[in-house]
Amino acid sequence: MILEVAVLNIKKGLSKDFEKSFHEAQRIISSMKGYISHELKSCIEQQDKYLLLVNWETIEDHEEGFRKSEAYQEWKKLLHHFYEPFPTVEHYK
Repeated sequence: MILEVAVLNIKKGLSKDFEKSFHEAQRIISSMKGYISHELKSCIEQQDKYLLLVNWETIEDHEEGFRKSEAYQEWKKLLHHFYEPFPTVEHYK
């Protein structure tokens, strides 16, 4: 199992809109091959900051299967405009 970790800094004041869009977007990621589970945590100390944790069967399921899929284009449309700066994504085993 691989853990994808992304720190999401949301543009100031857009957290409620981000959460609403993420609620819709999570159906996309959860339908992908190799997806196991995910958690979105809001930061206690810093407003407009989140931690996204996604468990995948393999790194290829995330990097190849999800990121190169048509579904990812919908994910991008729903979420990527909220990020500032764009998040760094790392994988852990």
